Amino acid sequence: QVQLVESGGGLVQAGGSLRLSCAASGRTLSSYVMGWFRQAPGKEREFVATINRSGGITTYADSVKGRCTIARDNANNTVYLQMKSLKPEDTAVYYCAATSQWGNTAFYYYPINYDYWGQGTQVTVSS
Repeated sequence: QVQLVESGGGLVQAGGSLRLSCAASGRTLSSYVMGWFRQAPGKEREFVATINRSGGITTYADSVKGRCTIARDNANNTVYLQMKSLKPEDTAVYYCAATSQWGNTAFYYYPINYDYWGQGTQVTVSS
């Protein structure tokens, strides 16, 4: 069992930056592939980024590529999402997720393949 707690969300102007954090407890984070997803009002939860167990492989949604960086600190059981050049369309609740399952790259794009979720942190980007 893993408990995930996100933090770092807030209100920011377009063009600004935020760093989201996801603190894990319960089990060693290095056992899990970690992902960030987001959900805007009236929309489905969508993939943002994922990072493999060692932190050596990262994948991003096209909508955030070049503007977001996912990183992990397994020693401190924390995953980060650094976001820059934020746009109003980035406004959403951002969720951290963990999965112990193994799959190809696309496997980790789908929320259903994740075992554990945080409660989410709101990011609002004003124009």
